[in-house]
Amino acid sequence: MKQGIFEIIENTALTGKVMRMRLAGDTSGIKQPGQFVDIRLESLFLRRPLSVCDWDNESFAVLYERVGHGTDRMAALPVGEKLDVLTGLGNGFDLSFAGEYPLLVGGGTGLSPLYGVAKVLQKNSICPTVILGFNTAEEVFYVEEFEALGSKVIIATVDGSRGIQGFATDAMDIPYTSFYACGTEAMLRAVCEKSKSPGEISLGKRLGCGFGACMGCTVLTKNGPKRICKDGPVLNREEILWED
Repeated sequence: MKQGIFEIIENTALTGKVMRMRLAGDTSGIKQPGQFVDIRLESLFLRRPLSVCDWDNESFAVLYERVGHGTDRMAALPVGEKLDVLTGLGNGFDLSFAGEYPLLVGGGTGLSPLYGVAKVLQKNSICPTVILGFNTAEEVFYVEEFEALGSKVIIATVDGSRGIQGFATDAMDIPYTSFYACGTEAMLRAVCEKSKSPGEISLGKRLGCGFGACMGCTVLTKNGPKRICKDGPVLNREEILWED
């Protein structure tokens, strides 16, 4: 974990609710796709944890949805604003077992860390298939960004207004060697239940401190209690204990 001051160099809308923020600063703490950052907003007690979508030596980007007071505050921040950020938090995806045809499954803003996965895989000459799930066509975003990496993108919308009608899991009947997924808990459970392949999922839980001190995000796994912020957010599919 590293703490630093970052400057906003982009804060733009991708859809009616989804925003992309890029911040410039010391990104050396970010090592793997799937890690997250914790952003401090003035006058708010808890930091805002967000998955890293993309990063280089000078900046990183996060995608976030305007769903409340904190994210509305973020959306209003201007370019040039400086923020206190904790970087390099959590454990990222293990791409060592990806194989030749990995599958990425993302629901809504859950696609964010999967873009980083696709980018790392591309550097290793592997182009994954990407399934992106949304409710409606108006909510679809980041298709062109994945395609620019050489990935085949399959879109699923609940109302059928774009791509396959149904959920992201309805598009999984294709060959693949492994999977990496991020989205709602219901989606992740459905992905794990449908797939027999090796895979990892990024679990989203409400975080307190963000670095393992408060124990507030602890979940039970087959390997004992794990803190999502410290031992996750990425967990292997084999260790998940789904609650009934």
